[in-house]
Amino acid sequence: MDYDTDLMTPAEVAALFRVDPKTVARWADSGKLPSIRTLGGHRRFPRKEVMERASRPATEDN
Repeated sequence: MDYDTDLMTPAEVAALFRVDPKTVARWADSGKLPSIRTLGGHRRFPRKEVMERASRPATEDN
């Protein structure tokens, strides 16, 4: 896995979904969006899973 291209920052995910980065953090905390933590404690999101989520129609469950 090439971590530079396979992981997204909260700001990148927020821009994709047109939401605030705090919303992205809440999604991760609630388990709606998988994430990992870097050694420095920063959150990163697997690009493949984010893009799959972005391609799904929005529903109340998302």
